[in-house]
Amino acid sequence: MTNELKVGFIGLGNVGAKLSGSLLRNGVDLSVHDLNGDFVQAFVAKGARAGGSAAAMMRDCDVVITCLPSPAASDVVMQEMLPEVTKGKVWMEMSTTDEAEVRRLGAEVIERGGTAVECPVSGGCHRADTGNISIFAGCDRPTFERILPLLTLMGRRVLHTGEIGTASILKVMTNYLATANLLTLSEAMVTMKAAGLDMATTYEAIKISSGTSFTHETESQLILSGARDVNFTMDLVLKDIGLFQTIAERNNVPLELSPEVIRIMKDGQQRYGDRAQSDRIIERLEEATGHKVLADGFPTDLIDDEPEEPGYEVVINRTSAR
Repeated sequence: MTNELKVGFIGLGNVGAKLSGSLLRNGVDLSVHDLNGDFVQAFVAKGARAGGSAAAMMRDCDVVITCLPSPAASDVVMQEMLPEVTKGKVWMEMSTTDEAEVRRLGAEVIERGGTAVECPVSGGCHRADTGNISIFAGCDRPTFERILPLLTLMGRRVLHTGEIGTASILKVMTNYLATANLLTLSEAMVTMKAAGLDMATTYEAIKISSGTSFTHETESQLILSGARDVNFTMDLVLKDIGLFQTIAERNNVPLELSPEVIRIMKDGQQRYGDRAQSDRIIERLEEATGHKVLADGFPTDLIDDEPEEPGYEVVINRTSAR
């Protein structure tokens, strides 16, 4: 099925280039588009076609995937594509976006006879590069089954979350959790440094304990090596945790930690710049204490050493407890 489809991919940034690369690597008939012409030409050199424009891609392709940096960017691209949406066309939104906005745009696609799917990813750029990232998919069940073969080329674990909008809600929730964990790890490691503990030993203690996490086993390594480049910038973090706060406010949940997480990340952004890497947030405490959290033997880049394998649907266990 995937070899028969003409697929367009719009947005060849940090994540988009890796996801679209998985499609191309697996033999998908792929056209690409990005405002950066150099990104497009790099894909053309690998065998993709230049899509020309968002409108042309919706006209010429069966499926168009968008992976863009903000809800506003997605809206601009969608307004260009909408006149070309006809019966049978599929729009797959892989950006991390606002659930109300993806529902609005999805309704416009459906109104014109097309199909809309939101499928944000989670797990880091290094896993997107190898097709081992996780994907949340929000859409009706028949649509999910139709596009699952494409999703399993880009991701290892694919979860059908329910109707459109649900995947975006879950995605920003996971990014909020990862950000809060980054802040607690920063506090923990600076405190251990101040207490005189060895940083490599501290890393291993956390890793084998109840305090470990995906964030620790990835970002802590980049902090300790001094690289501090996880391919995720503070402006994107603030967008995502801001979306999570908005969901809470819409549903009348009086969050206490979330506003403080936003405040700390905003302070980091003011200190280090709009596009500073998110794991530099530890430097606020390093500067306040005079302690530098570094250790030998840690990587400067994250590499996914899990072999690429066909993806699969994650089946939810709904068996009643006995």
